[in-house]
Amino acid sequence: MALANENYLKIPESRFSDEIEKRVNAFKVLHPTTKLIRLGIGDVTRPLPEEAVSAIHKAAEEMLHPETFKGYGPLQGYDFLIDKILKTYRSSGIILDKESIFVNHGAKPDIGNIGHILGRDNIIAIAEPVYPVYENAAIMSGRGGEINDEEKWSNIVYLHCSKENNFVPELPDERVDIIYLCNPNNPTGTVINKTELKKWVDYALENQSIIIYDGAYHAYINEPDIPHSIYEIKGAKKVALEIRSYSKTAGFTGLRCGYTVFPKELMVYTRTGEEIPLLKLWYRRNLNYSNGVSYVVQRAAEALYSRKGRIEIQELIGYYLENAKFIREELSELGWEVFGGVNSPYVWFKTPRNQPSWKFFHELLYNYNIIGMPGIIFGKSGDGYMRFSGFCSYEDTEEAMKRIKSNY
Repeated sequence: MALANENYLKIPESRFSDEIEKRVNAFKVLHPTTKLIRLGIGDVTRPLPEEAVSAIHKAAEEMLHPETFKGYGPLQGYDFLIDKILKTYRSSGIILDKESIFVNHGAKPDIGNIGHILGRDNIIAIAEPVYPVYENAAIMSGRGGEINDEEKWSNIVYLHCSKENNFVPELPDERVDIIYLCNPNNPTGTVINKTELKKWVDYALENQSIIIYDGAYHAYINEPDIPHSIYEIKGAKKVALEIRSYSKTAGFTGLRCGYTVFPKELMVYTRTGEEIPLLKLWYRRNLNYSNGVSYVVQRAAEALYSRKGRIEIQELIGYYLENAKFIREELSELGWEVFGGVNSPYVWFKTPRNQPSWKFFHELLYNYNIIGMPGIIFGKSGDGYMRFSGFCSYEDTEEAMKRIKSNY
């Protein structure tokens, strides 16, 4: 009798976006001609940078000729891309080894798969509200324990985040082994400054913990005291791996490409106390589970580091940040409590009249024909909040705010 991994039965069968689509489709049946504006979207909407598209065409052409055809690539990624990544870190005063960079298929796979090389008995800490993949990855790997009446998992430590602390996670009271930090944060759009991040690095150093640092939105940071990389903090190489993605930076949500940094100094331990570089375990994992990111996609990513590519990326990010700023200002004028939208494309806000998230979701949908992201999707503590994003077009963003302000 073949047995199932029953941990997979402990998470929702469908993604949170599927539940939203069910409700949106029910609305469309009754209102088939109504124009809906999607402000909850987490996907990008602007076209790829021209430099990336040109590189795709050129790389695809190479695949037509025997002398330039590429099959399996290097396990960690092609040197032409890794060299550009290392140079970018060096420009910020951060020196990394080539062996520490692993090109991946975007942030999400590595966030989920990192558990493969970490012991089952590690105590996991996540902020709440939180990007659901952190929690689900712990549950599917058998680290979640049992769920209680408060919908919390017994073996996961939830880091307190609320409007009182500007949704910046607080250090745990107990010792934890693995810490997920997202900066800038999805869903709240809030950020951890250098002083606060140093507290986490110091905690990890003291407790021999590991920080899984999700920097998928680092390119949106524009305030000086917010670190673009955790390695700006002294000692971080000993306790943190860093995950970055080209998805929200350059519109690669469909192409799938990013990278994870495993510094040589980052160690894990056997039960007997032996030190093992984490990158060696990750290399073995990829050796058996991955054939790497395609040559064509990596050439597209490399093109982003050209002078024109960097300009095009800044234009993209500026477009989305302008939308987020506009949303933040318009909602603030209504007197709503608003967070994020400054160093992030996400705007997190308290629902008017303290409505539950799903109730306000339906009010937005049926009264204003706007689709938002209910905060409860990101954890029970997110109930009573909504997430809007700047990833819509400016015209639709402006129209959505006009609809809301005309009735509030």
